[in-house]
Amino acid sequence: MKKKPTKTGKYIVTFLLLLPFWLLLSGHYDLFHVSIGVFCCALVSFFSTDLLFSAANIASHHVVIWRFFLYIPWLIYQIVLANISVAKLVLSPKLKIEPQVFSFKTRLKTDLAKTTYGNSITLTPGTITLDVKDDEFYIHALAGNFADDLLTGEMEKRINNIFQG
Repeated sequence: MKKKPTKTGKYIVTFLLLLPFWLLLSGHYDLFHVSIGVFCCALVSFFSTDLLFSAANIASHHVVIWRFFLYIPWLIYQIVLANISVAKLVLSPKLKIEPQVFSFKTRLKTDLAKTTYGNSITLTPGTITLDVKDDEFYIHALAGNFADDLLTGEMEKRINNIFQG
């Protein structure tokens, strides 16, 4: 019989995920800065534990975290490709910028999956997530090819694999 994780256990895991990340990004390891980091990570953990751990089975979270870390290199590759496309577009003498706003429905069900998707879209140059209402995303694209790339559904399938698998 699997034991349901406690609220305290979820809080501790969230804190232990956030603190090393904060320390890595801050680059300051004196008592003052580390104390601020511990306080901030504790506060964020307190308010966001339920966002990270909404399911009852803690074992599935290990799989989600592993799949997410496998998704990151693919996302970085997409960001590099999009940077190259934006650079070509902006540096082109004809300047073929055709901004557009479009919307589409997603198959993603959880708030965390939708948040990951929206952030992934925004991190990719040439596209910005403007709004998400229920299952509908509103996106601004710098040109049609950015919208077309997004509408292929590859990013959504990869994120769905992370959270639904």
